[in-house]
Amino acid sequence: MTKEETYLTLLPQAEALLSGENDLIANMANIAALLHHTFRFWWTGFYRVEGDELVLGPFQGPIACTRIKKGRGVCGTTWLREQTIIVDDVHKFEGHIACSAESNSEIVVPLRKDGQIVAVLDIDSRDFSNFDAIDQLYLEKIMELM
Repeated sequence: MTKEETYLTLLPQAEALLSGENDLIANMANIAALLHHTFRFWWTGFYRVEGDELVLGPFQGPIACTRIKKGRGVCGTTWLREQTIIVDDVHKFEGHIACSAESNSEIVVPLRKDGQIVAVLDIDSRDFSNFDAIDQLYLEKIMELM
């Protein structure tokens, strides 16, 4: 099955998980688990906006950084720029926060509520150049469902 076919299979599952549930933390937990176990990513989770920081939310994978300032690392830069960022080699990303030396590529997608970014979805891979426009398209669709 191609990556796109996998996402097309996953979308109805995501819709079903989110249907009728208004608790954002519960929804983050289920989406992180769904994505992590479907694609076997290294780390999959959310950072929630709390004041001028992103604070660790529900995730799957090894331990993670707890707080990230706006504009720092890939997550903080995504929040600052208010757009998805794909990084083929995190070791070349200026200001990258190395929570794990095993992470080599990353995608971070903003989660908006009422036009404001309330969190970011952060996914790391052990593989270089693991993420592309297909990931961006479908992960943004999933964030719109939340």
